[in-house]
Amino acid sequence: MGFLTRAREFIREVLVEFRKVTWPSRQELVNSTTVVIVVTVVLAFFLGAVDIGLARVVERILR
Repeated sequence: MGFLTRAREFIREVLVEFRKVTWPSRQELVNSTTVVIVVTVVLAFFLGAVDIGLARVVERILR
């Protein structure tokens, strides 16, 4: 089986699988994106606070 034949077969199989996918609606996509952004921001603030707190603890220990 040649390279081009295998490549065509692969692309055909990919297209068949794409037709089976249940794509989210626009509203589902917006909601999921909003959740991801909010969780990322909350986690960033939490990790920032933990980092600052631990830096102060280490600074006091080293004095």
